[in-house]
Amino acid sequence: MDTTSNLVPPTGPVSAVLDSAHVGDIEGAMGTIRLGDDAPRRGVRAKLRTLLAILGPGLIVMVGDNDAGAFGTYTQAGQNYGTTLLWTLLLLVPVLYVNQEMVLRLGVVTGVGHARLILERFGKFWGAFSVIDLFILNALTIVTEFIGISLGLQYLGIPQIPGVIVAAVLVLGAVSTGSFKRFERVSMVLVAGSLLLVPIFFLSGPNLGEMATNFVLPGMPPGSQLSTVMLLIIGIVGTTVAPWQLFFQQSYVIDKRITPRFMNYEKVDLWIGILMVIVGAAAIIGFTSATFTGRPEFGNFTDALGVAEGLGKFVGPGVGVMFAIALIDASIIGAAAVGLSTSYALGDVLGLKHSLHRKPWEAKGFYAVFAALLGLAATIVLIPGAPLGLLTVGVQTLAGVLLPSATVFLLLLCNDKDVLGPWVNGKWLNLFTSVVVAVLVMLSIILTASVLFPDITGETILSILGGGSVLGILVGATALVLRRRRPAGDAVLPMEHSQRLRWRMPPLTLLARPELSTGRTIGLGVLRAYLILAMVLVVVRVVQLALGH
Repeated sequence: MDTTSNLVPPTGPVSAVLDSAHVGDIEGAMGTIRLGDDAPRRGVRAKLRTLLAILGPGLIVMVGDNDAGAFGTYTQAGQNYGTTLLWTLLLLVPVLYVNQEMVLRLGVVTGVGHARLILERFGKFWGAFSVIDLFILNALTIVTEFIGISLGLQYLGIPQIPGVIVAAVLVLGAVSTGSFKRFERVSMVLVAGSLLLVPIFFLSGPNLGEMATNFVLPGMPPGSQLSTVMLLIIGIVGTTVAPWQLFFQQSYVIDKRITPRFMNYEKVDLWIGILMVIVGAAAIIGFTSATFTGRPEFGNFTDALGVAEGLGKFVGPGVGVMFAIALIDASIIGAAAVGLSTSYALGDVLGLKHSLHRKPWEAKGFYAVFAALLGLAATIVLIPGAPLGLLTVGVQTLAGVLLPSATVFLLLLCNDKDVLGPWVNGKWLNLFTSVVVAVLVMLSIILTASVLFPDITGETILSILGGGSVLGILVGATALVLRRRRPAGDAVLPMEHSQRLRWRMPPLTLLARPELSTGRTIGLGVLRAYLILAMVLVVVRVVQLALGH
């Protein structure tokens, strides 16, 4: 029997939030909104003050996405292929917005983190899987952040061991103040630091006309090997749309205490963040292209340190220093955001207190997980002879493997009427997201195959894309036919705007576990088998490479 067709706004103090610290005033870096202050904002000044108080989640998650791994991927694209791959960034804009808007909606409407929703709605296996794979992947991702910090310190001539330790302590200190507002203020300073990429861009003397053309006209680098370029494009997708972003933003908007009343302001925050991440990525590709084009180093990318040295040599010593500082800044933001996404997820699933509003002694498990991740990552980076390059490859590949499953569950949750009520996805959003999932699955298969078979050819990649596209169209057509045959009685009835803004998900204990259709059960079973097989194969291959086989 359907229980959601006549949804009414929950009344009274009943709430689904798992930590009482998630209810209260919105305490942003640049303003405060009192609990219950739902008055209309009239006039530009009032709306701007509200926006300043809300700003933060979208900016931090997006700028945090331009982390050490992104620096490596974008500089490789610029140094090896110039600006010919800029068009990939433009294609990613709608994907970024749709994914993050869905988790934003889940956060403000439910008050419950992503991992806990997966556990409650899809069972213990998927709940445990989402947390365990997030923990492993995030731990390795934080290692790459400290690799970035290490490379930046190396260029600046700062000793690696004390420099990495100080960076870890600073990140831990920023997170552990016991004040959400103080953490967000530190984060916003780091976000401002990412703007160092803009003067580097203009000082390098890029070809703006060529960049504008390559932004809007898709093309492949002339004379390049198709398989190599395709894998780099997949790397750009993987570093721009990462699984940790989903878990972090949903939990962070909950911790900031944002409600549906301020949904539109948070969407503006998200758009500003997307603009910053695209501008930053384009700037990196642009200035590396301008710096190395026509020089022997063009097409011979090594790492971010090599880029800093090239900038210092060909543009100016000060520019190399600015790039190194920007790299360290980006790595610190990334380490903080990725670590918090893990702490939030474990707090959700294990029932721990998990809020930046709490002092460390009030949420020992939450802060202990964060500190352990930082300590582990810093230690690995400082181990002499550690296979840091292989770790980076492994992180990118695992992220590519896991991203489709994260998007699948995001889509399912955003169509769960018990969870989102009148906030569920519309049919066009579902169609677009389904296409995104299909593309991500194909890219994930290609990425996994490239690790197992390093000599994969461009023809094989095109075959996977072609076969996957045909299969996706068939599956989509079948789903559409089945949907049309389904009774219309399970639709959510229209709701007045004021009621919609007050509607929140009831406590999880009051929700019945959804009944999965046969098709959905089979689909999740296939997804489970693919994820387990792909992860095992990737880990085996990385271990073989580490051992020299």
